[in-house]
Amino acid sequence: MTLRTAPTTRRVKDLLADRAHEMFVGRSGELRAMAAMLDGGPRVLFVHGVAGIGKSTLLSAFSESARSQGVPMVNLDCRVIEPTERGLLHELSVICGTSPSHEAVAEQLAALGPRVLLTLDNYEVFRLMDAWLRRVFIPSLADHVRTVFVGRDRPATAWLVSPGWEGLVGTLALGPLDEAEAAEMLVRSGADREATAQINSFARGHPLALKLAATVTMDRSGSHGARASKGLHRVVEELTRLYLADVRDPVTKRALEAASVVRRTTLSLLQAMTAEAAVQSGFEQLRSLPFVEAERDGLRLHDLVQQSISSSLRAEDPNRYQEYRRAAWRQLRTEAMKTGLHDLWRYTADLLYLIENPIVREAFFPAAAQEYSVEPFRPEDGPAVRAIARRHDPRAAADVIQLWIEKMPEAFYVARDQEGMVAGFYHMFESKADAVALVDDPVVQQWLLHLRDNPAEGRALFLRRWLSRDDGERPSAVQAACWLDIKRTYMEMRPDLRRVYLVLNDLARYAPVAQRLCFRPVGECVDLGGAGYQSAVLDFGPQSVDGWLATLAARELGVEEDFLGDDFIDEGAHEVIVAGARVKLTKLEFDLFLYLYRRKGRVVTRAALIEEVWGQKQSGSNVVEAVVRSLRKKLGIGASAIETIRGSGYRYRAS
Repeated sequence: MTLRTAPTTRRVKDLLADRAHEMFVGRSGELRAMAAMLDGGPRVLFVHGVAGIGKSTLLSAFSESARSQGVPMVNLDCRVIEPTERGLLHELSVICGTSPSHEAVAEQLAALGPRVLLTLDNYEVFRLMDAWLRRVFIPSLADHVRTVFVGRDRPATAWLVSPGWEGLVGTLALGPLDEAEAAEMLVRSGADREATAQINSFARGHPLALKLAATVTMDRSGSHGARASKGLHRVVEELTRLYLADVRDPVTKRALEAASVVRRTTLSLLQAMTAEAAVQSGFEQLRSLPFVEAERDGLRLHDLVQQSISSSLRAEDPNRYQEYRRAAWRQLRTEAMKTGLHDLWRYTADLLYLIENPIVREAFFPAAAQEYSVEPFRPEDGPAVRAIARRHDPRAAADVIQLWIEKMPEAFYVARDQEGMVAGFYHMFESKADAVALVDDPVVQQWLLHLRDNPAEGRALFLRRWLSRDDGERPSAVQAACWLDIKRTYMEMRPDLRRVYLVLNDLARYAPVAQRLCFRPVGECVDLGGAGYQSAVLDFGPQSVDGWLATLAARELGVEEDFLGDDFIDEGAHEVIVAGARVKLTKLEFDLFLYLYRRKGRVVTRAALIEEVWGQKQSGSNVVEAVVRSLRKKLGIGASAIETIRGSGYRYRAS
């Protein structure tokens, strides 16, 4: 019997890929450099360039070329992945069909073929994971698996100078298109060939500016040659302004405004922000715009266009700008409370985007590349760490650090400079660590007492000390590198992490920042060798890091009262309004809550609650504790309003 081979069926996605390839212009040298990876070139390649320069387009063209040669591709968009070991491995395990461990994922990637490509696009938002990828994940991959990182920033110095990486890491910087390539791109985008030189004198070979320029009616403003000296951001701003001037449909204009203040736009989020009856039409109009990407988790405006529209809106109508952000916060909080752990990061990242406080934004999405690599402590690092401690702390305090090194070396991490020398360190461990009782440390003893007297469900981290070689505990590039690594631990311990304790010798320097981030002093200053050390604690609340970030966003937007305000109680329905959503309480939960609320700021004893709410004289069981626990769970972000006063009772804490 002769087997017939079925004809290859062309699909719509193949047609779309062909169309995208037809629009790709130039970059032949860059494509050759990337293709060299398939022929024994570098195992890791960093492709970097400014926003809108065409990095993702180049990656797409390279992927299509590699795929046509039979090379298996695993393409990841870092914007939709939680920046933790758990998040990355979950994403890869789903794609590879294996368990979420880096060993299993590495084995499955290796089995895909004799040459495999793993790509991570928009890598600039994944900086929290850089050290782990370099130290753990990439070294675990088989030699025939190649990795391409695509982002705005050049690689951290550690990729290029760390022992063993020489020759294994390549870099590819993208610049503007040359004149011929720019002209070809404009023509393919619909521009008149005779006008390409004039347009490019304005766009200067930048692909996003060229794409926008081809969309705008250029003869409305005469020649643009005089504007050629403007910077890229100014170019995009003016092109965006000209584009928006041609948008006559109010639904589309409002959709663009709303989309400019959020990280991503979904149909439900757009509805909440605009309250448009024709929201579906607005969403589809957004999807069709040349500077909007349709991703699996929503629509995204190109960063430069988004910044241009957002800045203009904030300057021209700050009230509408703020109302869009507040409506987004309410909708995001409502949706986040109903989502699972693996999808929670998207909402957390959305809330982070709403926070304009540079301290918080920089902590999770650092703008600058790190010049220092943070790595686990090695025995040979001991003398350097001790020398740093003795340089900046009195002998008694440095001696405590020495004891910790002896008892718990695994809790130390060092920041290395480009020569591999120790430039600083931090010391952090969980409160239940076995060695806690083995070191006579009055600072940690103070923290343990605070935990005992103020118990809370969840895990606690002790950040015992951080110091840089040259600047001590003062703000520095070394400290920034250490804190980035610390934030990675925060994210990995979600949603179980409840508290972080730290200590400072110079609290006054950090007090404004600490207060803004919700740190509170713990106890009195501890004297070590004549220097005072003040402790502070950050209680994230029942919803861990995600709830804390939501609270920071709420405070910045002035919407705290929207989830626990004076008009959020519906006595007839036994309901409260939390983050814009109605929450049904049992009669006991509601009565207890109302009793505490009406005595806002005052401590109510357990006995009083038993008598007034339960209608009993006494009770030997833990009925009050059980109802408080279930009430807090339902209140979600508002749970911290019900405060336990150890040894006394409970209090409704006014915001």
